[in-house]
Formats: sequence, C-alpha cells, structure tokens
Amino acid sequence: MKLTLIKPNIGRREHSLYVDEGRMEPLQLGILAGLTPSDIEVVMYDDRMERIPYEEPTDLVAITVETFTARRTYEISAEFRRRGVKTVMGGMHAMLIPEEVAAHCDCVIVGDAEPVWKTMLEDFQEGRLKSRYDVVQPECPQINVITRRDIFEGKGYLPITLLQFSRGCSHRCSFCASSVYFKARHFCRPVEDVIREIKAQKRKLLFFVDDNIVCNHEKAKELFRALIPLKIHWVSQGSMDMLNDKELMELMVKSGCLGLVIGFESISPDCITEMNKNTNRRGSNDMYKEEIRQLRKWGLQTWAAFTVGHDGDTVRSIRATCDFAIRNKFTFAAFNILMPYPNTPLYEKMKQEGRLLYDGKWWLHEDYRFNYASIVPKNMTADELTEVSFDCRRRFNSPLSIVKRALEPRTNMRTPYRFITYLIYNPLFRKEVYKKQGMRFGLKTEKD
Repeated sequence: MKLTLIKPNIGRREHSLYVDEGRMEPLQLGILAGLTPSDIEVVMYDDRMERIPYEEPTDLVAITVETFTARRTYEISAEFRRRGVKTVMGGMHAMLIPEEVAAHCDCVIVGDAEPVWKTMLEDFQEGRLKSRYDVVQPECPQINVITRRDIFEGKGYLPITLLQFSRGCSHRCSFCASSVYFKARHFCRPVEDVIREIKAQKRKLLFFVDDNIVCNHEKAKELFRALIPLKIHWVSQGSMDMLNDKELMELMVKSGCLGLVIGFESISPDCITEMNKNTNRRGSNDMYKEEIRQLRKWGLQTWAAFTVGHDGDTVRSIRATCDFAIRNKFTFAAFNILMPYPNTPLYEKMKQEGRLLYDGKWWLHEDYRFNYASIVPKNMTADELTEVSFDCRRRFNSPLSIVKRALEPRTNMRTPYRFITYLIYNPLFRKEVYKKQGMRFGLKTEKD
C-alpha cells in the first residue's frame, strides 16, 4: 500500500500558486508518517512549494485542512477523487466544521488522529473505510511516537525543527479556534518522549508549536529542567501569566529559550475584557509596562501578536497599537484582523448580530482575499479595517523600523546569535507581508 500525505497551500497570486519562502516543516504530517506501519510506503508533497503529482499512482491520500487552506484542500481532494483515489481529511477545520469537510472527502477524522490512525488504515486496506472517525482526545498525546523527518528532506524548509510538548490551552479567548478544538483543555506529552525526539534529530534550534507551552507551570518546569543539559535554543508560544512565576522563568532561560510568541492582542483594557483574555487583564491603564520590563530582564525576544477589529477598536487606536509595538522594539509583531473561525464564540456573536461578510463562509468565498476583514466592525468600515491592519504590518516591517528595533540591547542585541537571528528573519517576514496581502484562496476560479 502507498499513502500520500499533502500539505495544502493557501492560494494564489493572479493565476499561479503562492510560494511560501518562510515555510516550516508540516509537523502534523511527520507525526502521521511516524504513526504509519512500516509496511506502508509514505510520500509527502507540500503544495506551498512543489507541484502535486496527481498522475503518480497511490492508494490513499491524507490531507490536513485548516480554515485558511480549506478551499485549496477541497480542490486537491476533488482532483484525486476524480482519478478514483480515496481521500482522508483531518485537522483544525475538520474539528470546527466536520460536516462541510466530509462533503469533500471519503473520510473525515474529527480530532487528533493518533487514537484512530492505524484503525483507519486497516479499515481502508480491508475495504471498510468509514466516512467519519470521531476521536476521544488522549490525555497524553503522541506517546512513543517520533516524528518522521525524512519526508521533509529537500523541500527547502527553514532550518528549525518543529515539535510539540503540549496541545491546547485552558483559557477561553472568544476568538480562539484552538480553545474550541481542545475544549479549553491542555494536554502534555511525557517529557522523556520529547527528549527522545530531540535527540533523534540533528538541529540545535527548535520550535515547540504548542498553543501555550507554559499553560501548566509545573509540567513546563519539568520539561525545562530536562532541556538544560541538551544545550539547545528554542522558541514557542506562551502567555503573560508565566511572568508571575520566577522559578519558571529562570528554568525557561536556562533551558535555552530565545523568546516566545505572546498574545498581547490589544492595548485597550476594554478590548481585553471583551475577548475574555483573562491572562492579560491589568489593574491599570498602563498596559504591559511591567511585563515588557520583565521580558527584557529575562532577555526574551518577543513576537507580540495583536488582533485588531474588536468592538472597542478604532482606526486611531489600531494605529496607536502599531506605535506601541515599534516603540517597545519587539523582535516581531503580528497585526491580525479579528477572524470569525467557525463555531467559535466570536463567530456565533457575529452571526447573531448579522455582522458576518462573504455569506458567513469567508474561507470558501471567491471574493475573499487573505488578510481582508470578514466582519462588519463597529467603529469603521470593513475596508478601513483591512487598510489600517496592512498599514500596521507595513510600518512595523519598514526598513527604518527594522533598524530601530534591532538596537534593543537587552533582547535583540543581547548576544551575537540573537542579533544574527533578528537580521535574518526580519527581512524575510517583511517580504512575506507584501506577498500574502490580498492573495486569493485556492487555485481555481468559478469560471474554471
């Protein structure tokens, strides 16, 4: 038997697929390959940088589907099915809206695939593949499973190894799709499995793709203690409340942490309350001053993630958010338009208030463009929200801003390694800002 794994692209610029120059390893497909019995041949194609060989013989195709890649995913699946090849889909979007996904494939896996993957493959081989497999989330994910990384070779990924320690987050931010997927729970792998996986690969620079690696402080401390002897560098995603635990921060730094993606989300206390971001609530209007001081003290290079378009936002307040990010010399910053992912509390609120654009399914609509507003904001038009968010990206990633932010001595210039990392990745992200803006989803048009 031959199994083909597919990582879909987002879409196209004009009539050619967008090539993602900042692409990272599709970890989820490496895990599926690691779960697959050795007597099954596994190949993987990444639509972000290579042509999918539909004509190549295969028995089964498995595609990971996210909301932003749904339209392209369905196109890929349709082409394989037209050729008589069955397709299986799973991933975040398959959990959020399984009925839609099921209409475009022969089988949908709802939830993390580990508990049912081998059963699904056996069912396929025996000619009794089910149309849907519902998963009970394992308390300890990826037990005794090492990611197969040979399938990533030669595909030009950034030189950073992706892996996971934990999945999910116990917080309930109203816009968060991951919170819905994991039902606001947090699940950790055995630390010894993580260490074994690190030792099984060659790189010293790692990216833990956890939603919130410090969600469980005691579990995180156990991991960090085990990382210290490995002498690695790593990055991940974390939340503000980590700064309240001095021992946690000390172990984090000793274990080789370079920095974290942190959801600042907004500099408005009212917006923070509105989105139910409990970890970011502060007792004063002097938002994040003490937290930023601590991040600098610990030497962490911060990727500050902001969402714009909340009911308390205005064009002026969004521009002030960009000013705040530049002034504080964050290593990176994202200014993401508030997106109503299906079946999140935000989506339901926007639906009830009649504020969803593109017929409520922006991820499939022919007229939607990447990084465009898909809701009707309260204090500006949708076009104004699109324009101001792009202006924030453009200003933050301007050559002058890159130079000014580079000169933060406690973080970006703390060591030559951190400074070089800053200088390599900032121009790359600047380039991607312009390439992705306004991109269409999928490859085909309604006329095709």
